[in-house]
Amino acid sequence: MTKTTYTRPMTAAASMTAEELLQLNIQDKRSELVRGVLYVREPAGYQHGDVAMQFTLAVGGFVRQHKLGRTFAAETGFTLQRNPDTVRAADVAFIASERLLDRNTRGFAEIAPDLVVEVLSPDARPGEVLAKVADWLSAGCRLVWVLDPIRREGRAYRADGTQALLGAHDAFDGEDVLPGFSCSLESVLA
Repeated sequence: MTKTTYTRPMTAAASMTAEELLQLNIQDKRSELVRGVLYVREPAGYQHGDVAMQFTLAVGGFVRQHKLGRTFAAETGFTLQRNPDTVRAADVAFIASERLLDRNTRGFAEIAPDLVVEVLSPDARPGEVLAKVADWLSAGCRLVWVLDPIRREGRAYRADGTQALLGAHDAFDGEDVLPGFSCSLESVLA
């Protein structure tokens, strides 16, 4: 069975929609839609995948144990804005029980997660990372954690505009989004 690849000319006046992105068949790439513009990148590397999985296991285990909601895997797309459309994908995302959509929801969910974890790739540009954090927070995300495995540091960005810098011996705190959750940088970088 072959999958049809969606193609159409992209001009300065034409912008892609979330539904069109969903129809694309870009093999072995990561893609996001930012204000109607398609961004395609190479797959994440070994270290990135390992760190993202350690975070997924830590957050997912805590969420499941305490029945707090659902944790979503890397590259799950969320429609954060319409006209023009923005679809972002986090390395780890959490949505609280009271905000969950029907489990049979198809396509990209039109909801911002409560918590997003972004693990930086070696080629990550600071401006792009901050733009992504701003998109998450503007759409209603309450807490965004960014981890830089190379520098062995992290940042916690909050919906109220405050942020915290974390060193290698510090821990990400779930605050009021995941009360009681704590994950040391060392544990996901070990």
